[in-house]
Amino acid sequence: MFGPICPLTSDDLPGCLALASDREWLPEERKWRLLFDIGTVYGVRDQAGDLAAVTALTRHGAELATIGVMLVAARYGRRGLGRHLMTHALAEAGTATVFLHATPLGRPLYEKLGFVPAGTCHTYLGCFVPAGSGGGPAQSRPAGPGDLSAIRRLDAQANGTDRARLVRRLPGFTEQLRVVERHGVVTGYGGAYRGLRYVSIGPVIAGSTVDAKTLIADLAGAVAGPVRVDLHDRHPQLLDWAAACGLAWHDSSLAMVLDGRPLPGDRGRCFAPLMPALG
Repeated sequence: MFGPICPLTSDDLPGCLALASDREWLPEERKWRLLFDIGTVYGVRDQAGDLAAVTALTRHGAELATIGVMLVAARYGRRGLGRHLMTHALAEAGTATVFLHATPLGRPLYEKLGFVPAGTCHTYLGCFVPAGSGGGPAQSRPAGPGDLSAIRRLDAQANGTDRARLVRRLPGFTEQLRVVERHGVVTGYGGAYRGLRYVSIGPVIAGSTVDAKTLIADLAGAVAGPVRVDLHDRHPQLLDWAAACGLAWHDSSLAMVLDGRPLPGDRGRCFAPLMPALG
């Protein structure tokens, strides 16, 4: 009834967007194009040639891999397609530490495959109203071409691997890319990009909560309309601050790691992902 698992190309983007709409996800074309660009999107087709299920695997060297946008058409639920795709993606990930964000619907499958909770990521939405950055001498400024090496270095320190393909695409993918400096040294960076309903703030990587607040406040302050930011519960003070700035909790996803392995890098520096599908 179903074809084999195959890597997809950007020509399959309309089918992916249709599948997202089928599961009541926003059909975010720009996000999908980035996943096709830096990762591998796998799909299974039905007898009519339509996509029945998809998922995306993004590898960052041999150390880290993320899995995202696991989607099975509603009409094909509970037929094992999700497990089939996940097993294939995990085999393709090899020995890397595999990380994902699980919705309540997907969590039971991931647990059966050996994924272990590693915290919770909370989504906040709304129109940002400044409520203080927390003080400190740091200021943010727009990033320039000369800052990309520092951004790449900071990203690698936080994530434990060189995500060069992702970092190189940030200037074109984001509509804002800012860095924060202390004593003339870049100590953090953040980006913002426009989606269908809001501007997403992320990634945000910084050396302190104060610097993360500075970046988020400056990025969100330049937006007319609603913003979204996904914040990990390892920084509870940032959750309270986001609420004080007019952002309301929307939903949560569970961060999970295969076999409960420790995530590489200095995760305390990771305040917000570019998108949950990329960890």
